[in-house]
Amino acid sequence: MLLATPRGYCAGVDRAVDAVEKALELYGEPVYVRKEIVHNKFVVETLTRRGAVFVEDTDEVPEGARVVFSAHGVSPAVQARAAARNLATIDATCPLVTKVHKEAVRFANTDYDILLIGHDGHEEVEGTHGEAPDHIQVVNGPHEVDQVQVRDPERVVWLSQTTLSVDETMETVKLLRERFPKLQDPPSDDICYATQNRQVSVKALSPDADVVIVVGSANSSNSVRLVEVALEAGAGAAHRVDTAAELDPAWVEGAATVGLTSGASVPEILVRDVITRLGELGFGDVEEVRTATEDIMFSLPKNLRADLKSAGEQTARPRRGGRRGVDVTAG
Repeated sequence: MLLATPRGYCAGVDRAVDAVEKALELYGEPVYVRKEIVHNKFVVETLTRRGAVFVEDTDEVPEGARVVFSAHGVSPAVQARAAARNLATIDATCPLVTKVHKEAVRFANTDYDILLIGHDGHEEVEGTHGEAPDHIQVVNGPHEVDQVQVRDPERVVWLSQTTLSVDETMETVKLLRERFPKLQDPPSDDICYATQNRQVSVKALSPDADVVIVVGSANSSNSVRLVEVALEAGAGAAHRVDTAAELDPAWVEGAATVGLTSGASVPEILVRDVITRLGELGFGDVEEVRTATEDIMFSLPKNLRADLKSAGEQTARPRRGGRRGVDVTAG
C-alpha cells in the first residue's frame, strides 16, 4: 500500500471544525451551522451528535441565536441577513477563501471584469461571486471559455475556487489568455496549498498503483478532483469512498499495489479504517509517499477567541493526533 502524505485535514478545515467544537463547549447546545461546516459526511454527523444544528440558510436560525459560517465562506448578503435577524455569528471561513474574497473586491473596485474559475453552485463560488456580482462571471472549465464575454479586454483578471484541479485550472487560464492576451493573474495563487499538496502527492504514487482509493465525500470538490488526478497520472483505476465500509473488494482483486489518499476535509480516523480494511484484503505492507510537510495552522475566529479568553478557556490549538498522522511501517 502506497500511503500519500500530505493527506486529510488542511488548516482551514481543522480551524472550522475546531470552531464548532469550541463553540459547543463554551456556549452549550444548540450551535447552528449554515451549510455543512466542511464537505464531509462523517464530520457533519459527528458534530450533529454533539449538538450542532446544520441549516441551509440563516432564515432557519431562531432570531438572536448563534450561527457558524462554514469554511467555504459566505457573501455580504448572507452576513447582512444574519445581522438583520440579530444572530451572533462566528465566521469560520478559511482565511485562504477570505483572501480570494478580498481580491474580488479589490478588482471590482477598479472596474475589472473578473473571471472566476470554479463550479457553479459550490458554496465557495457563491460566496466569492456575492462579493462583486456585477463584475464576476463564473467559468466552469475549459469548455466554457468560448462563451465568455467581457466589457474591456484590457481590464480582465482571473480568480479561482481554492479546491480545483491545478492542471485543469491552468488549462482554462491558457485558453482564456488566448482570447484575452492582457488577462491578469491573481496577486497570489488562489488554489490553496493543501489542495495542491494533495494533488502532487497522489500524482507521485499513481504511476505505481494498480488502484487508488480516495477517502472523501461526493460533495467534496477537492476529493473528487483527487480521483481525476490519480487517473490522469497513470493509476490503473481510482475510486472514492466515504468510509471503509464502501470499499468494494472487487476493486483491488488482482492488484499488486494500492494507493491511498484523502481529501482536505477528511479526518484521519477514516483513513485508518481504510488502512485496516486494505490490510485485511492483503495489503499489509505500507509505504509512505511524502511529497511535502505541512505546518500551517490558523487561529480561531476572533470573536470566539475573545469569548474563550474571557471565560478562562484555552485558545491555543495544538494539533490533535486523531485528525492527523498515522504510524506506518515502511515497506
